[in-house]
Amino acid sequence: MLERYELETFLVLVEELHFGRTAARLRVSTARVSQTIRKLERQVGAPLFHRTSRRVELSGLGRRLYEEIQPAWAQITAAVEAAVAAGRGVTGTLRVAFVGAAGGQLLLSAAEVLRHQLPDCTVQVREAQIADVLPWLRDRTVDVAFASLPVFDKDLTTGPVLLEEARMLAVPAQHPLARRTSVSIEDLGDTTVLRFADVPDAYSDERSPGRTPMGRPVARGASARTLNELLAMVGAGLGVFPVGEQAQRYYTRPDVAYVPIHDAPLLQWALIWRAHAASALIHAFSLAAENAAKRAR
Repeated sequence: MLERYELETFLVLVEELHFGRTAARLRVSTARVSQTIRKLERQVGAPLFHRTSRRVELSGLGRRLYEEIQPAWAQITAAVEAAVAAGRGVTGTLRVAFVGAAGGQLLLSAAEVLRHQLPDCTVQVREAQIADVLPWLRDRTVDVAFASLPVFDKDLTTGPVLLEEARMLAVPAQHPLARRTSVSIEDLGDTTVLRFADVPDAYSDERSPGRTPMGRPVARGASARTLNELLAMVGAGLGVFPVGEQAQRYYTRPDVAYVPIHDAPLLQWALIWRAHAASALIHAFSLAAENAAKRAR
């Protein structure tokens, strides 16, 4: 059985990928972090990290362990923080942003739950475009954002996955693919794929890959800052764009058809906040959002 400090050390090192910064966050020595990770690797029986003089990287096994442990750890932490918040009479205002209509419904439900649990706290909910999420978190315009994963910024952390949805391809209503019951990621090689503007390349590539699984280049089309702008461009025949399945419910258009991408991974959504700004109020809201998401399923 793994000890709490071993799990916490492992998870922080995954976020930092630096022994010194991990030690600083945990307020222990670098030697203590190294000893803990070595002990953990002996228990597991294989390396969890690849270390060189210049960098620290997760091993494949370390990545799998992190993906299985992190959601459960976040849930435990949120539950404890929520209990602490209630017990201490936490007060204050939490500024939360959402991307997408489904996200707005979920966060408003979570805010109502939290209002009953912590009546002295206020939650301000506002809509954001995908391009707004990182800047708003960095400049403290908002404390928490609900957005799609993965997150490529090491200064940010995520709560449990609250929403999963199949991916679909938004295509012009008269496009040949619109007559298909489903498409493959490989079909993107025969199209022009539109992109979000003003987002990091890693995020844009995750949504609109530059190559198919077989290595065929995907033609890059124009970019736009909002989903409505992208869908208008799709309807005008300027290209296609991968979306989550909620788009067909909340963004119905006569000039756009939504076709399932049968071999694409699920699109996941979660709360995101600055790693060093975590608070009892944030964790209490995370738990309220998780409970709201469970009721909505």
